[in-house]
Amino acid sequence: MKETEIQFNPNKLIRFLNKPSEEFTKDDIMKFIIENNIEMINFRYAGGDGKLKTLNFVITSKSHLESILTTGERVDGSSLFSFIEAGSSDLYVIPRFETAYLNPFAQVPTVDIFCSFFNSNGQPLASSPENILVKANKFFTEKTGYKFKALAELEYYVISDINSLYPTSDQKGYHDSHPFTKWEPLRIEAMRLIAQCGGKIKYSHSEVGCFNTENQYFEQHEIEFLPTSVIEAADMVMLSKWILRMLGDKYGVTITFAPKISVGKAGNGMHIHMLLEKEGKNVMSENGKLSNIAKQMIAGILDVAGALTAFGNTVPTSYLRLVPHQEAPTTVCWGDRNRSVLVRVPLGWLQNADGMISIANPQQPKLASTPNSKQTVEFRAPDGSADIYMLLAGLVVAAQHGLEMENSLQLAEMLYVDYNIHAEENKAKVIDFASLPESCWESAEMLNDNIFLFEKNNVFPRGTIMEVIKKLKSYHDVDLSERLYGKNNEIKTLVDRYLHTR
Repeated sequence: MKETEIQFNPNKLIRFLNKPSEEFTKDDIMKFIIENNIEMINFRYAGGDGKLKTLNFVITSKSHLESILTTGERVDGSSLFSFIEAGSSDLYVIPRFETAYLNPFAQVPTVDIFCSFFNSNGQPLASSPENILVKANKFFTEKTGYKFKALAELEYYVISDINSLYPTSDQKGYHDSHPFTKWEPLRIEAMRLIAQCGGKIKYSHSEVGCFNTENQYFEQHEIEFLPTSVIEAADMVMLSKWILRMLGDKYGVTITFAPKISVGKAGNGMHIHMLLEKEGKNVMSENGKLSNIAKQMIAGILDVAGALTAFGNTVPTSYLRLVPHQEAPTTVCWGDRNRSVLVRVPLGWLQNADGMISIANPQQPKLASTPNSKQTVEFRAPDGSADIYMLLAGLVVAAQHGLEMENSLQLAEMLYVDYNIHAEENKAKVIDFASLPESCWESAEMLNDNIFLFEKNNVFPRGTIMEVIKKLKSYHDVDLSERLYGKNNEIKTLVDRYLHTR
């Protein structure tokens, strides 16, 4: 990290220690804590329910501080994960120093650190979501030689009192500006705090969803991140959800990442963008076109897309969002800049990247060279109920599957579309394409059908997969959409039940 990058970095630990976070050591954290009069440490980690957990420490001495940072602490695993029995439930939580940040909400100066789980033998807990992602990422790089990067688009609704002074048009909130978008100030504050805590944000904006009911106003927003390692990408989602909910508490409003809010209204997706790098270069494009490597990656994801919903669409209301004509995918296919497909190839500055700036600014000379490609591919099925660690691990496994499949390029060609698949005139063209699951039950069945792929290299333990299947089937939601059709009160009850999932 260059000195100028450190100077502009919002993370106070990076600026104080004058080094990038991935180089943080125990001594660095101790130095920051001692010299900045930090009084407390919080350990953070995701439990089996996908929500952020906290273990608080008051620092009582230098030796106490060193002990906390060196050996971590033990916790009751059976209360955190359903697959751990009470008879042998003790786990260790060990801090990952690169994730340290200054807590922006604490009443006294406090440093928070994300942790990893270890078993009684001092080995990484094979079944913890964070470690599953670490394993998937490690095997992917070892087998392919590529570095997998990802970013999430985090959508959420702010639910508050009626917005009557500057009303917005129903479902027309995309990129609206304050005061027509009422909760832009909350979103801006969230961006600032996420960045201070180490999050790498690309941008944010108001989203399509906005509507009034009889006594409440619903306004949708999105925060999109920059590409990072998959582990950091998952941590960022966990961190950002916590910060947004804390701000909701501060402002007296409800923040929800629920996949569906109301019939006919936009739901909260959590699209995942992905790219592969080799020697620091994006390999998703070649000679101004999508590369074969990218197409193989897409083919692998499409081949097991139904199973991936088990990690990315985990509650019954997820499948009220995955319906036609809501900019949510239903059919297993892909295309360029096409929002009706499952995997979309967004604009990636492949052409004319060096010319647009001089057209918009005649005083600006044309760039001497074209910038490094920003090309990604976007998986559009997941929503706010996703177990982000398991989802990203599943996508890494699927991408590796695509790179290793003999027929991946042929499969990619077969599943490519350049038209709106929901248009009446195109229905016959996609009639033979596979469909995404229509319920948690179907999602569980598709995961079970692909269980051997996810077990490969011991990335996903079978017990963990079976617990996911058991949980999904416990909803008994086969034909739920049909059963609820026209029953708006029952739909509202279901939405309220899963308003704060994960």
